[in-house]
Amino acid sequence: MERWWTINGRFLAQPVTGVQRYAFEILHALDELLVEESSLSRRLRIELLVPVEASVPYLRAISSRSVAPMSGQLWEQTSLATHARGGLLSFCNTGPLSIRKQILCIHDVNTRACPQSYSLAFRLLYGALIPILGRRVAAVTTVSDYSADELVRHRICRSAKITVIPNGHEHATRWQPRHSPTTRAAAGPNTIVVVGSAIPHKNIALIIGMAERLASVGLRIAVVGMSDARVFKAAARPASSGNVTWLGRLSDEELAALLKDCLCLAFPSFVEGFGLPPLEAMAIGCPVVSSDRASLPEICAGAALYASPEDPEAWFDRFMQLRKLPDVRERMISLGKARALNFQWKASARQYLEAMAALDEVSLPSREAVA
Repeated sequence: MERWWTINGRFLAQPVTGVQRYAFEILHALDELLVEESSLSRRLRIELLVPVEASVPYLRAISSRSVAPMSGQLWEQTSLATHARGGLLSFCNTGPLSIRKQILCIHDVNTRACPQSYSLAFRLLYGALIPILGRRVAAVTTVSDYSADELVRHRICRSAKITVIPNGHEHATRWQPRHSPTTRAAAGPNTIVVVGSAIPHKNIALIIGMAERLASVGLRIAVVGMSDARVFKAAARPASSGNVTWLGRLSDEELAALLKDCLCLAFPSFVEGFGLPPLEAMAIGCPVVSSDRASLPEICAGAALYASPEDPEAWFDRFMQLRKLPDVRERMISLGKARALNFQWKASARQYLEAMAALDEVSLPSREAVA
């Protein structure tokens, strides 16, 4: 008897953030697993459904279909729900309320933890939708133990319903570093890269507030990223001095080049469900100075230097360690590359296959048997 599953492809019509990156990479890892391991795909049929305006990626084992000239929540709650067959995989926080046989990835509860970072409309939508979905869907996944605990603490769902399926790192190793004139001018061994935006919980104001002191010792700041005004409520851009470069959104190739040619990545967030930029930086070979809050110590473990997101003195100390002690910097690069190997997209995709099999009440071959 054939097993049917559908993938919610709404993310392919959205701007790429960490959430969409997760969905894209899990989709491709699933496709590769189904091609490489026939025992996993036996009697399993997976179809990707996307809005008509989405760009459909090339897939070998997973079929794809565009349905209905709609977008956003309207498409997800009506068109997707109507055309989905069998179980449903939704990787980006939301899915159709009407489909109970659904595995839903809820990445974080940041709209509750940091409401000041989000627009009122977005907070109201997630505040109403996420708890209902958490109760209705068959299984919930999330990206870290921290996020799993937060889902339980905020009563989104029971812990027994949650599986932690983290991000992977391999996509960053596939990036081909390529500078643009702007990134080349901003890069260098005295440049601290900050990936984020003026969203309050990203806390980049802490680093920008140190600009003059950093300039006094020859250090510069390059800020990468921007936010979607429909979702996020950004604070005013912090005032900065001449050693701060605002780069906006970069291509993957530009970001890789910048991270390879800098002192370190600074990631001062108050709250993160996972924190993909530090993992990407570690995979590329860029030292990381991270906030010691939320999921970040869980993800980076001993492969990052830590500081409180409320203590600029501690951040300055960590930057100077990397600047003055080459052995420390080289050790952090080595530890970071080793730590990144713990996060594999195919391992995460296989966890989804196992969750799907559990809901279908079938057994998959063991990992040892497949190997």
